[in-house]
Amino acid sequence: MNILFFLTPKSEASYVYDPDTLRQVMEKMDAHQFASVPIINERTGYYCGTLTEGDLLRVLKENYDLSLKKAEDIPLMSIPRRRDYLPVRADADIEDLLHVAISQNFVPVTDDSSAFIGLITRKDLLQYLTGVLPREEERRPNVKKEQRSMTNGSLAAWK
Repeated sequence: MNILFFLTPKSEASYVYDPDTLRQVMEKMDAHQFASVPIINERTGYYCGTLTEGDLLRVLKENYDLSLKKAEDIPLMSIPRRRDYLPVRADADIEDLLHVAISQNFVPVTDDSSAFIGLITRKDLLQYLTGVLPREEERRPNVKKEQRSMTNGSLAAWK
C-alpha cells in the first residue's frame, strides 16, 4: 500500500517555522489543541524536528516569570527538545510507517530531497485499520442498537 494514501498534505497540515517565537508556537498549539507540532525550515522547507507540550512546559518551568511579551523574544530553535519525531520518505513501505507511528502522534513525510511534504497522523492510521475490521453491527447483527449503546462500548456485556 502506498503511504501517500494517508498523507495530510503540507497545505492542509499545521506546522511552525524555525524562526518563529515561543509565543507564536504556543498560540498555534493552543488554537489547534495540538500536543506536538512539526518544525519546518522556512528557507528550505526541510523538516527540522518536533516541538511538544512537554518541551514547552520545561521552558515555562525554567522561566517561571515568563510573560507572553517575553515569549516573543524567545526563538523557537533555542528551546531544547527532548526528542524529534522520526520522518519517513514518501516512498517508504507501510511497515516502516507503522513502526514509526507506534510511538509518535504523527509521522512527518519528506520527499527525496528531505523537504517536508505533509504528515500522517496515528489517528488516521488507526481509523483506517479499524475500518477494515468488522463493525460491531456486523459482528453482532442480532443485538439491537439500544442494547449496544447501553453498554457504552463495554466488553463485559458480551461475555
